[in-house]
Amino acid sequence: METYILIIFLLINLLTFLIMLSDKIKSATSGADRISEGMLFFLASAFGGLGVYAGMFSFRHKTQKWYFLIGIPLLIFQNAVTIYLIYSLFKVK
Repeated sequence: METYILIIFLLINLLTFLIMLSDKIKSATSGADRISEGMLFFLASAFGGLGVYAGMFSFRHKTQKWYFLIGIPLLIFQNAVTIYLIYSLFKVK
């Protein structure tokens, strides 16, 4: 069970990391369909916070926005607490 949760968590974060890369590439092209900031926050709250945070600093994307610099680490903390609670509630002894 823990292996499946870890694999899903890693896949979600890899996906959000690649979405950050895609949005960074699209930001250089005028008129391109961009990923909304609300969607990036949604993905971060849906256990993709580490991927968004890694993408922010790997691609220097959204690092000038204060709400990303504060909000994404808070969502990472929320993700960690939620995973801990899920793990501790469903832990089979």
